[in-house]
Amino acid sequence: MGTQSDKVELKVGDERIAGTFLHPDAKVPGVLFVHGWGGSQQSDLARARGVAGLGCVCLTFDLRGHEKTRAERQRVSREDNLKDLLAAYDKLMAHPWIDSSAIAVVGSSYGGYLSAILTTLRPVRWLALHVPALYRDTEWTRPKASLDRQDIDRYRRSVVTSDENRALGACRRFKGDVLIVEAERDDYIPHQTIMNYRAAFVESHSLTHRILDNSDHALTGEVSQAAYNGILMRWITEMVIGARTGGQAYVQEPRAA
Repeated sequence: MGTQSDKVELKVGDERIAGTFLHPDAKVPGVLFVHGWGGSQQSDLARARGVAGLGCVCLTFDLRGHEKTRAERQRVSREDNLKDLLAAYDKLMAHPWIDSSAIAVVGSSYGGYLSAILTTLRPVRWLALHVPALYRDTEWTRPKASLDRQDIDRYRRSVVTSDENRALGACRRFKGDVLIVEAERDDYIPHQTIMNYRAAFVESHSLTHRILDNSDHALTGEVSQAAYNGILMRWITEMVIGARTGGQAYVQEPRAA
């Protein structure tokens, strides 16, 4: 099955951010990719092309404060970027090829954190979180770049429950299928943060937790990139494509290859 790509603009208030649709040549699941802080849609395009080849419509996009809107980096808040994500989700849902009951969201780091919150605001059936970040609920509208880095690190190393954090609370209420991918040598997202997320998914239909051995937060190197791509593609094939052919999701115990 071939794929096509179309450049799109997402309107957020009076501003516009860039995105790229990738879709197969028939009505299909939709997959929304959300990059991390300091990243861009470029980091997701190769994976999106692979997923589109499975028979999905994929949308990648640049959060404000990145790429063409990098000049806003010191002003953009989590509230602003959540609005970007909502605009991207709505753009994906408006695509004529989309099956509106079959939406997957793939979020990395900061994008994973925002993706968890998104599940309380829009329907999401499948949720993939790669090294998901975690932040206090306070100072929600403060510019993201000005948040206290040391305080964030302390918070991520502490036990945080789903009744004291907005993102984890969203995870507690999520009833779809979940993939969590952890990096063994992550300098930004400690193991405790991953376990906080994992513990929050008490009502999910299935939970798959994988650890990328010898990988850092940024997936530096071809081996780490290939390992993550393989995990994501297998999970999407099992969950998203399997659901359309009558396959059953299952809970997979953690440990990376």
